[in-house]
Amino acid sequence: MIKAIIIEDEKMSRETLRRLLEKYCPTVEVVSEADGYRKGLEEIRKHHPDVIFLDIQMPDGSGFRLLEEMGEVDFEIIFTTAFDQFAIKAIKYSALDYLLKPIIPQDLIESVIRVEKKKAENIKKRSLELLPDYDHEQELRSKKIVLSTSEMIHVISVDDITRCESDNYYTYFYFVDGRKLLVSKTLKENEELLSQYNFIRPHKSHLINIKYIKSYIRQDGGYILMTDGTRIPVSRRKKDKIMEIIFNL
Repeated sequence: MIKAIIIEDEKMSRETLRRLLEKYCPTVEVVSEADGYRKGLEEIRKHHPDVIFLDIQMPDGSGFRLLEEMGEVDFEIIFTTAFDQFAIKAIKYSALDYLLKPIIPQDLIESVIRVEKKKAENIKKRSLELLPDYDHEQELRSKKIVLSTSEMIHVISVDDITRCESDNYYTYFYFVDGRKLLVSKTLKENEELLSQYNFIRPHKSHLINIKYIKSYIRQDGGYILMTDGTRIPVSRRKKDKIMEIIFNL
């Protein structure tokens, strides 16, 4: 289970978020709630959550102030707010996600999936750190997945995939050697499969391997230029997250 704390000054907003989590995210256990940043600090130190759902503007102090006073953070942060002007600042605090109120259930589900993956990755990382001479890059290069097409079953090296593109209920896979395959799975299903291997989804129709990003072009609304010359659009909602990833490459 994922231990969560809701820190939100409005009682109705806390209750709404709790109900959404109970209905759509059964792996989340809300262990505590707080109506301000001071109480939030107390509850975090008491319960050691995996994730906090944190409002930004509260009467006794902002969510950013809470994080500054916390110092070292060992939990994931999902900001919840009615305002979108804090998105870039939220990135500076290493927020896992940024949900605008009223919260859309699908957005909440996707945020929780990210928490689950981060938690699993951290557990795996701690385990692997105990193994001598472990080479994560070698593991990534050797990782293979199985893709099924109408003609055959393909065993594919993850590192050979440059990008994926949605075609309704199907997905086109593109490879470094110029090949492409049409697979009978949605892009969402393939995102769940590949996101742990440095694939990101900058647009609802595209999933890309960050290894093959060449540049980010600010013109024409902003798009990613891949090493094969493909232009990948970036949705306005995801632009800040994508920019953070690119600056950290």
